[in-house]
Amino acid sequence: MNEKVVWQNDMVFTGVSESGASVQVGGEGGFKPTELFMIGLAGCTSMDVISILKKKQQEVTKFEVRVESTRRDSHPHAFLSAVVHYSVTGEAIDEAAVARSIELSGGKYCSVSATLEQSIPVGFMYHIYNLEGELVSEGEVVTKAEY
Repeated sequence: MNEKVVWQNDMVFTGVSESGASVQVGGEGGFKPTELFMIGLAGCTSMDVISILKKKQQEVTKFEVRVESTRRDSHPHAFLSAVVHYSVTGEAIDEAAVARSIELSGGKYCSVSATLEQSIPVGFMYHIYNLEGELVSEGEVVTKAEY
Protein backbone atom coordinates (compact mmCIF):
# COMPACT_ATOMS: atom_id res chain seq x y z
CA MET A 1 0.00 0.00 0.00
CA ASN A 2 1.15 3.50 -0.75
CA GLU A 3 -1.15 6.27 0.50
CA LYS A 4 -0.42 9.96 0.99
CA VAL A 5 -1.83 13.18 2.40
CA VAL A 6 -1.27 16.49 0.62
CA TRP A 7 -1.65 19.80 2.44
CA GLN A 8 -4.10 22.18 0.73
CA ASN A 9 -4.29 25.16 3.10
CA ASP A 10 -4.79 25.96 6.78
CA MET A 11 -5.74 22.59 8.33
CA VAL A 12 -7.15 21.08 5.14
CA PHE A 13 -5.51 18.08 3.52
CA THR A 14 -6.38 15.68 0.72
CA GLY A 15 -5.80 12.01 1.36
CA VAL A 16 -4.99 10.07 -1.81
CA SER A 17 -4.93 6.30 -2.05
CA GLU A 18 -2.68 4.24 -4.27
CA SER A 19 -5.78 3.49 -6.39
CA GLY A 20 -6.37 7.21 -6.95
CA ALA A 21 -9.38 7.73 -4.67
CA SER A 22 -9.31 10.88 -2.58
CA VAL A 23 -10.91 12.25 0.58
CA GLN A 24 -10.77 15.59 2.38
CA VAL A 25 -9.14 15.41 5.79
CA GLY A 26 -9.63 18.29 8.21
CA GLY A 27 -11.24 21.65 7.63
CA GLU A 28 -14.96 22.29 7.33
CA GLY A 29 -16.66 19.30 5.77
CA GLY A 30 -13.58 17.09 5.98
CA PHE A 31 -13.08 13.93 7.95
CA LYS A 32 -11.11 13.79 11.18
CA PRO A 33 -8.36 11.14 10.96
CA THR A 34 -9.94 9.25 13.88
CA GLU A 35 -13.26 9.13 12.02
CA LEU A 36 -11.53 7.65 8.99
CA PHE A 37 -9.91 5.06 11.23
CA MET A 38 -13.27 3.72 12.42
CA ILE A 39 -14.84 4.10 8.96
CA GLY A 40 -11.97 1.90 7.77
CA LEU A 41 -13.00 -0.75 10.30
CA ALA A 42 -16.67 -0.50 9.27
CA GLY A 43 -15.82 -0.61 5.57
CA CYS A 44 -13.46 -3.55 5.88
CA THR A 45 -15.86 -5.76 7.80
CA SER A 46 -18.85 -4.61 5.70
CA MET A 47 -17.24 -5.86 2.52
CA ASP A 48 -16.48 -9.22 4.12
CA VAL A 49 -19.89 -9.75 5.70
CA ILE A 50 -22.00 -8.70 2.71
CA SER A 51 -19.85 -10.86 0.41
CA ILE A 52 -20.27 -13.91 2.66
CA LEU A 53 -24.02 -13.30 3.06
CA LYS A 54 -24.39 -13.16 -0.74
CA LYS A 55 -22.50 -16.46 -1.05
CA LYS A 56 -24.88 -17.89 1.56
CA GLN A 57 -27.74 -16.70 -0.71
CA GLN A 58 -29.24 -14.36 1.87
CA GLU A 59 -31.74 -11.86 0.43
CA VAL A 60 -30.30 -8.71 2.06
CA THR A 61 -32.20 -5.54 1.10
CA LYS A 62 -30.53 -3.11 3.51
CA PHE A 63 -27.23 -3.33 5.34
CA GLU A 64 -25.52 -0.88 7.67
CA VAL A 65 -22.51 -1.09 9.93
CA ARG A 66 -21.97 1.40 12.74
CA VAL A 67 -18.90 1.53 14.97
CA GLU A 68 -19.21 2.81 18.52
CA SER A 69 -15.82 3.58 20.02
CA THR A 70 -14.43 5.02 23.23
CA ARG A 71 -11.27 7.06 23.61
CA ARG A 72 -9.08 8.33 26.42
CA ASP A 73 -10.07 11.69 27.89
CA SER A 74 -6.49 12.95 27.84
CA HIS A 75 -3.91 13.23 25.09
CA PRO A 76 -3.22 11.34 22.94
CA HIS A 77 -6.94 10.39 23.07
CA ALA A 78 -6.14 6.82 22.05
CA PHE A 79 -8.95 4.39 21.33
CA LEU A 80 -9.89 2.21 24.31
CA SER A 81 -12.53 -0.03 22.71
CA ALA A 82 -14.80 -0.46 19.72
CA VAL A 83 -18.10 -2.24 19.19
CA VAL A 84 -19.20 -2.97 15.63
CA HIS A 85 -23.00 -3.00 15.18
CA TYR A 86 -24.41 -4.70 12.07
CA SER A 87 -27.99 -3.99 10.95
CA VAL A 88 -29.19 -6.51 8.38
CA THR A 89 -32.59 -6.22 6.75
CA GLY A 90 -34.23 -8.70 4.41
CA GLU A 91 -36.71 -11.49 3.99
CA ALA A 92 -36.07 -14.63 6.04
CA ILE A 93 -32.48 -13.72 6.93
CA ASP A 94 -30.80 -16.69 8.60
CA GLU A 95 -29.42 -15.62 11.98
CA ALA A 96 -26.75 -18.35 11.90
CA ALA A 97 -25.55 -17.09 8.51
CA VAL A 98 -25.23 -13.54 9.84
CA ALA A 99 -23.38 -14.65 12.98
CA ARG A 100 -20.99 -16.88 10.98
CA SER A 101 -20.30 -14.12 8.45
CA ILE A 102 -19.38 -11.73 11.25
CA GLU A 103 -17.27 -14.38 12.95
CA LEU A 104 -15.32 -15.01 9.72
CA SER A 105 -14.80 -11.31 9.10
CA GLY A 106 -13.69 -10.49 12.65
CA GLY A 107 -11.60 -13.60 13.15
CA LYS A 108 -10.11 -14.27 9.74
CA TYR A 109 -10.59 -11.78 6.91
CA CYS A 110 -10.76 -8.16 8.08
CA SER A 111 -7.22 -6.81 8.34
CA VAL A 112 -8.36 -3.63 10.11
CA SER A 113 -10.12 -5.63 12.81
CA ALA A 114 -7.12 -7.94 13.15
CA THR A 115 -4.82 -4.96 13.62
CA LEU A 116 -7.08 -3.21 16.12
CA GLU A 117 -7.70 -6.31 18.22
CA GLN A 118 -3.97 -6.44 19.01
CA SER A 119 -4.40 -3.17 20.93
CA ILE A 120 -8.00 -2.80 22.09
CA PRO A 121 -11.07 -4.98 22.62
CA VAL A 122 -13.38 -5.08 19.59
CA GLY A 123 -16.91 -6.39 20.02
CA PHE A 124 -19.39 -7.48 17.36
CA MET A 125 -23.19 -7.22 17.65
CA TYR A 126 -25.91 -7.78 15.08
CA HIS A 127 -29.53 -6.77 14.64
CA ILE A 128 -31.70 -8.50 12.02
CA TYR A 129 -34.84 -6.81 10.70
CA ASN A 130 -37.64 -8.07 8.46
CA LEU A 131 -38.87 -6.15 5.41
CA GLU A 132 -41.31 -4.20 7.58
CA GLY A 133 -38.41 -2.92 9.68
CA GLU A 134 -39.29 -4.97 12.76
CA LEU A 135 -36.45 -6.40 14.83
CA VAL A 136 -36.44 -10.18 14.34
CA SER A 137 -33.31 -11.13 16.30
CA GLU A 138 -30.12 -9.74 17.74
CA GLY A 139 -27.00 -11.11 19.27
CA GLU A 140 -23.30 -10.83 19.96
CA VAL A 141 -20.54 -12.66 18.13
CA VAL A 142 -17.28 -13.64 19.76
CA THR A 143 -14.61 -14.01 17.11
CA LYS A 144 -11.97 -16.70 17.15
CA ALA A 145 -8.93 -14.93 15.79
CA GLU A 146 -6.94 -17.03 13.33
CA TYR A 147 -4.02 -14.64 12.98
